[in-house]
Amino acid sequence: METGSRENPEAAGVESAWIGLPPGLLRMRRLLLVVWLGLLTAATGLLPGLFAGPAWAAFAVLPLALLIWGWVMVERNWRSWRYAERADDLLISRGVLWRELTVVPYGRMQLVEVTSGPVERHFGLASVQLHTAAAATDATIPGLDPVEAERLRDRLTELGEARSAGL
Repeated sequence: METGSRENPEAAGVESAWIGLPPGLLRMRRLLLVVWLGLLTAATGLLPGLFAGPAWAAFAVLPLALLIWGWVMVERNWRSWRYAERADDLLISRGVLWRELTVVPYGRMQLVEVTSGPVERHFGLASVQLHTAAAATDATIPGLDPVEAERLRDRLTELGEARSAGL
């Protein structure tokens, strides 16, 4: 069951401890932001400056401002992600402007995947994706330490089998 609740998860009676995402995910996202917007800033400053005159190089301020704004927003987004393991379900909370609390009952899980793309592997990160019968309740926890991702996968699989409704 997925809810787009704006209420605070602590106020919703969550007795388990919330676990935030590791700082490696923040570093990875900020590096990607700097690489892409840094290249765009350089291209926006150099190309018009060379071909149309130095005054046109001022357009490089736009992607640079976007880079600075993105730097702050990436951290706010990273801080908003957290998860909690309860007795009967897994909670995933995320969102800065629109907060979303996803509740995934262990007995409804059909598949738990651990994935890690090339950039994630470089930063020593992995993601856990939960699949249920209803596509609306599929959930992902990005940027976990691979050991924690495997532990979470094994625990969720064990709890799902114990509830005998999935996996």
